[in-house]
Amino acid sequence: MTWTPGAARAARRIAAAAALGGGGITALGVATYGLLLAEAMVARRIVGRPHGTEGPPSDGVYGNFPGVPLRMAMLGDSTSVGLGTTDPAETPGVLIASGLAVVAERPVRLTVVGRSGAASAELDGQVDRALDAEPEIAVIFVGANDVTTQTPPAQAVRHLQKAVRRLREAGAEVVVGTCPDLGTVRPIAQPLRWVTRRWSRQLAAAQTVAVVEAGGRTVAFADMLGDEFDTNPDEMFGPDRFHPSAQGYLQVAYAVLPSVGTALGLWPEPRPQRSESIYLAAAMAAEEPGTEVSATRVAGRATGPHGRWVTMFRRRPGAPSDGA
Repeated sequence: MTWTPGAARAARRIAAAAALGGGGITALGVATYGLLLAEAMVARRIVGRPHGTEGPPSDGVYGNFPGVPLRMAMLGDSTSVGLGTTDPAETPGVLIASGLAVVAERPVRLTVVGRSGAASAELDGQVDRALDAEPEIAVIFVGANDVTTQTPPAQAVRHLQKAVRRLREAGAEVVVGTCPDLGTVRPIAQPLRWVTRRWSRQLAAAQTVAVVEAGGRTVAFADMLGDEFDTNPDEMFGPDRFHPSAQGYLQVAYAVLPSVGTALGLWPEPRPQRSESIYLAAAMAAEEPGTEVSATRVAGRATGPHGRWVTMFRRRPGAPSDGA
């Protein structure tokens, strides 16, 4: 993709969101805001209640292999704990840990410190608990609650970036699943669906910039489950019609596992690679489900005329594993 004027404008918006946190509800008129509140109340009534308030306990060692276990921590919100599932084997943490054990041919010790309802501001305390387990790899799913609580993007990404930096300084690799597209949730009607889609993707792009700058890598959730949810809502949604079902969590885990393996040097980087400016890559990734973004160098340089160089890969299950 060439650096067109439109792409440059999108990239500047991402940079502004990451740095300043503008936009949001302040850009809406009072009448529109009132309508959105009404739509949110209707959606809240339609959405059911999940099984409990937390996912099933899933800390433990996974993989029937010899050797010292790899140490993995799972942080974030309700999706990180598999809210809506009743079997630990169906949670994303266990799915990723089990897959990682096969790739590494070593057992994986999983520690889950995520919490249902958590926003990015709660990551600091989660990192405290995760570091007690001395993780070699940390996976973070966060962002949806920042959107639903109308947290300014700059505030949300500052907390996320701090969490990633602390984990990296402790020696852990970090993979972040960025904010999903809440516009795919059926109980949310228009115009609230359109607004939440816009906020979700703007936050996801700002998260990408912050995470890569802190030394982590991201996997864009975007509307990863959107088509499948529209086609098979009873299969892909959980009982509350908001969180993924076991099949939905499985698809999320499949998208994240290659990036986890690559971060640990266990999964080969796909070829050919494609390098872009971080801001353009963040804007593109927010629209491309399953896209991984990580830092790279071009001609020996970490930065170019439009910011840090990054590499993009499509990681979505079923998509080609070449450069994006």
